[in-house]
Amino acid sequence: MSAPTIATTPVSIERDLLGDFVHVVEEAAIASTRTMGQGDAKAADQAAVHAMRNAFEAIHMAGNIVIGEGERDKAPMLYIGEPVGAKAPDGVQFPRVDIAVDPLEGTNLCAQGTPNSICVLAASEPGGLLHAPDCYMQKIIAGPACRDALDIDAPVKYNLKAIAHCLDRQVKDLVIMVLDRPRHEELIAQIRGAGARIKLIPDGDLSAGIAAAVRGAGVHAVFGTGGAPEGVLTAAALRCLSGEMVARLEINTKELEERVERMGIRDPKRVYTARDLAPGDQIIFAACGVTDGALLHGVRFFGDGCRTHTLAMTYASRQVRFIDTVHMFREPGNRGVRLY
Repeated sequence: MSAPTIATTPVSIERDLLGDFVHVVEEAAIASTRTMGQGDAKAADQAAVHAMRNAFEAIHMAGNIVIGEGERDKAPMLYIGEPVGAKAPDGVQFPRVDIAVDPLEGTNLCAQGTPNSICVLAASEPGGLLHAPDCYMQKIIAGPACRDALDIDAPVKYNLKAIAHCLDRQVKDLVIMVLDRPRHEELIAQIRGAGARIKLIPDGDLSAGIAAAVRGAGVHAVFGTGGAPEGVLTAAALRCLSGEMVARLEINTKELEERVERMGIRDPKRVYTARDLAPGDQIIFAACGVTDGALLHGVRFFGDGCRTHTLAMTYASRQVRFIDTVHMFREPGNRGVRLY
């Protein structure tokens, strides 16, 4: 008689793996925070990548990196297509999971010790996350109230009026986040010309996109061009938060055209929504703060350990959790465990 097969159905991915993925981003955040403020963005990223990769190896899953640090020849770890997860015993099948990672969003933010650096991953059943190329993507991101109101081909002032209408306020009341880049000079001028206020950010359009979908975060939308991989991760978070997003890849070279075609993208001019970018029925999104930000506290070390702050969300089970964890590195001394 053959050995029994243990399998996790797609319905149980969120329930069975959420805690494991929270651990993964926490380990990456702790490792990268050790490099915070040292001015070495590459070392910060490598610390997060190694910690994340090691943490994946303890998870009972057949994981596949669909968005990672780059292609295999250019990324020694967490490359696109890399298998991750514990080795299954003979006769045992672990659940298949597609995973998108940004081991350290805001490497420069971490290196400089400035706010909003986070460690991020999203996971879904196979095919639940778009295999996005490493290129730019035009994005407009807003909260649930703006469902079906955004148009990426419309003038900036039209979208601002639409967002203001959905939020029952005036355009002058809006705060729009934009990456502070030379390519956004005209966009910034148009937003200001329409009367909205702008919050320029040096890096981290992923965390900005999440903030736009959270009521009370002080930002109403995100406009501009950022990374396509970060766009997929943002879409996974927005699915869990019921946020709205429209996006389009910027395919501007023949080489990039050929590359996206090899990745299965047939229409390079397609306008994507959050559901298009993260179409999974089961989605896990987890982000752990490295430096303090609008939504998450950074890692705080004390004598015997550290404290982390993590956002963990699931789509099918509709759960949003903020997880405050104390990690003990050794037996606490006579002062006890610090919980504040």
